[in-house]
Amino acid sequence: MIETCATNYCEAQDAESRKDFVHKMQICLKELRETHIHLKVILGKELILPSAAIEAGLKECGELIAVFSSSVKTAKRNA
Repeated sequence: MIETCATNYCEAQDAESRKDFVHKMQICLKELRETHIHLKVILGKELILPSAAIEAGLKECGELIAVFSSSVKTAKRNA
């Protein structure tokens, strides 16, 4: 799912306007938040052991959510 965000981010880089960029970045955020929930479920249900890989994915996903959130806020402010 993080790969989906990467492809959406590539599309955001080719946005036709600031509004289009913000919209595509918000789609990235939506995908990241969805991934974060899926990883929490996997971790909580112990579907994959050892859980270190899932915990690392959760950390990375959280960091990406913070970066994308900040980018959206900045883009909106500079619009």
